Amino acid sequence: EVYEMQGFLVRLLITAFAMWLASVIVPGMSFSGGWALFWAALLLGIVNALVRPLVVLLTLPLTILTLGIFLLVVNAAMLGLVAAVLDGFQLAGFWSALFGSVLISIFSAVGSNFIGPSGHIEVIVRRD
Repeated sequence: EVYEMQGFLVRLLITAFAMWLASVIVPGMSFSGGWALFWAALLLGIVNALVRPLVVLLTLPLTILTLGIFLLVVNAAMLGLVAAVLDGFQLAGFWSALFGSVLISIFSAVGSNFIGPSGHIEVIVRRD
């Protein structure tokens, strides 16, 4: 149980860092403070776990028709939903949500690449 909680917290911190980094790069994406960033990361995880699968299923024909590119719009919508619900997180519009969601996905994937299934940071050393 402790390892699962550690894994959850590490992934939450990775998402929060990815959201902060995206807010530095993307104009129109901002947070009112550290707690707003924390709650936005937590809420984004919840939205991605509960709402996103249903939206992906409902928009599956459009996603197939666009060869998966419509998933970028779905991800932007999930980020927009978080911004709409949370007062301390602002998005200027669709393009801010789209670019922000792309960067968050990239940064989170890179960060999570270093995290094992148990939530521990894994370092691989190659010796030739």
